[in-house]
Amino acid sequence: MPYQTLLYDTHGALATITLNRPERLNTIVPPMPDELESAVREATADAAVKVIVLRGAGRAFCAGFDFAEGFHHWDRAITTDGAWDPGKDFVAATSQSLGAVPKFMSLWRSPKPVIAQVHGWCVGGGSDLALCADLVIASEDARIGTPYSRMWGCYLSGMWLYRLGLTRAKELALTGASLSGSEAAEIQLINAAVPFERLAEEVGERAAALAGLPSSQLAAMKLIVNQAYENMGLASTQLLGPVLDGLMRNTPDAHRFIELAEREGVGAAVARRDGPFGDYSQASPARKPDPANVISGDPRDPA
Repeated sequence: MPYQTLLYDTHGALATITLNRPERLNTIVPPMPDELESAVREATADAAVKVIVLRGAGRAFCAGFDFAEGFHHWDRAITTDGAWDPGKDFVAATSQSLGAVPKFMSLWRSPKPVIAQVHGWCVGGGSDLALCADLVIASEDARIGTPYSRMWGCYLSGMWLYRLGLTRAKELALTGASLSGSEAAEIQLINAAVPFERLAEEVGERAAALAGLPSSQLAAMKLIVNQAYENMGLASTQLLGPVLDGLMRNTPDAHRFIELAEREGVGAAVARRDGPFGDYSQASPARKPDPANVISGDPRDPA
């Protein structure tokens, strides 16, 4: 089927889903969550596919939800007569058929292993999306974090919590600090970090190794691990996170933040938020992804 916000390709036993809004750093807008779920469903139903790879075109994996226009992409789901409607927001955020997080979790629910190939920016909702995959392989210079920890949001998928121990989870939840791909691998938030030049090859090798195993064996092992985390309360966390996210987008501080973004641009708002920490857009070049590291929309193109 044709997609507006992503590309879908199969080659042998591999299905590749490529987020395809490179001009906007693959930020999330409707209908991206729906299309992601559809693409995962398509790969799951294809008997020839054994492994799914999720990646982003251009110079980023995904820079989170797009709020360049004051989050108005999502007005239909969260506002009434131009004002925030907490009832609608709650329903849209938590509904299995409407919510973005349940659609991200199609990666988790698929019986086929999913590898997230992360480069460039992987922040905010983009990090929640990546961490719903089974394996996460990043370029060493990727930047992973949740700047919404400081303003205008809350953990959505809960995956930051379940992938980390209490000590690191508390620190990162409270500070919103960004991590390089190498740092994320060191604390075991992700599986591995490699030089960008080796990223596609590393993901391809891991995908090929998994594809050499029986599909039923992969499904069984994925299910037993997933179920252990479901038993720890993952679903309850994913109900609370989006509800708190809606509340944190509508505090007086949050309103001032988005008003500044609408008046002076997103850059001014994030500069005020992140300037004291010297990270994300306010970081030195050494603490940002290399802008020359660009991925083609064609999964068979190594560039």
